[in-house]
Amino acid sequence: MYGCQQHSIKKSPEVMAVLEYICSQANKLTNCGIYYCRQMVFKAGSFLTRATLDKELKSNIHFKAMGSACAQQTLHSVIESFDSYKNLWKLYKEEKLHFRPKPPSYRKKGGMAVVSYPARWVKLVDESLKFPLGNQVKAWFGINHFILPMPSNLDFNSIKEYRIVPRNGCFYIEFVYKQQEIESVKVNNNVLGIDPGVNNWITGVSNTGKSFIIDGKKVKSQNHWYNKQVAKIKTRKPQDYWNEELAELTEKRNRQMRDNINKAARFIINWCLVNDISNIVFGWNKFNKDGINIGKKNNQEFVQIPTARLKERISQLCEQYGINFIETEESYTSQASFLDDDFLPKYGEKPERWKASGKRVRRGLYRSCDGSLINADAHGAANIIRKVKTQLNLDLTKVIRAVLTLPKRYFLDSLSRQYRKRCEGGLNPLTIFA
Repeated sequence: MYGCQQHSIKKSPEVMAVLEYICSQANKLTNCGIYYCRQMVFKAGSFLTRATLDKELKSNIHFKAMGSACAQQTLHSVIESFDSYKNLWKLYKEEKLHFRPKPPSYRKKGGMAVVSYPARWVKLVDESLKFPLGNQVKAWFGINHFILPMPSNLDFNSIKEYRIVPRNGCFYIEFVYKQQEIESVKVNNNVLGIDPGVNNWITGVSNTGKSFIIDGKKVKSQNHWYNKQVAKIKTRKPQDYWNEELAELTEKRNRQMRDNINKAARFIINWCLVNDISNIVFGWNKFNKDGINIGKKNNQEFVQIPTARLKERISQLCEQYGINFIETEESYTSQASFLDDDFLPKYGEKPERWKASGKRVRRGLYRSCDGSLINADAHGAANIIRKVKTQLNLDLTKVIRAVLTLPKRYFLDSLSRQYRKRCEGGLNPLTIFA
């Protein structure tokens, strides 16, 4: 299992100029590789291998400018893209894909791309990292390396790869390292059902008789502030207008969203470890953001909230900790009454005369057949568990009205690193952060 840390690079103008140069060369080399691969696909109907593409472009001026190690990594990423296209095309031919795949397209002219350094090419000198630039760059510019600081919280010998990442006028360095083995969660029939939303970003209900809500108003507020600032800057300007101020705003917003995602995902995993839960069921309808129609304002709020990235992060952590992650469609989970054990149809398979016993009422409440009022999002999370009840052989007797009425609410501002380490319930943080 490999992990990744990302650190912002703030160095002298000379180092920043070097980073801009190699990232721009990576962008140009990527386009050269894409052009050659596209021509082979269109004219010869064949897909190149890594060794073949390296051989064909080793005399390319951009290949020489980057150095062989970084250039090969760049070209290998091109091959990976075309391998993915090849697999998608095979699925399309077998009628297992609902859209016609397109071959990888060219990167934007004048842009910058990620540069990867294998660990064996980087040396540790006086607590700093020395990155080589190659003999060709030395001959052209008289320099053969650049220096970046080494983080104190990482072991140099455990790092497998370094990536220079350009984004919105900033540069980041990513450290890919091998993580220590973590003891997997013991398999049991305890499960957490997750219902994603907007104001209540994540609502979780477990069959152990507990429930919680991660408040999403902070995420909404950050997106609202970003949209307001962007609209102000773009007033009376073309739709595709872009400047450094917009890039800075976008980067700030992206950092905020990454922080929210990491805090929420880590909290959910820790919550499962504390409560001895080995299964997570995430309610998710594929392409639900593509065709959503809940009003212009609500559409913008829902689409911009990074729930898909949060789902992916939870899935990654589940794999790391041995927790079974299941993604299930969530059709009719907000309509069918959990307390009345209504039949839960799949998407597109609702019986002609099917009718729910209860209904959702004002202020996020759901009213069951007997008039009981419960939290609507907790009700949806409980129904998401019910979607896989037979598949996982689950016991839902502890999911009662009290569990669905008052879920414990958590706010993102309080999910600090120290708070997440404490992991309510007194669990030793060392058992979580291996």
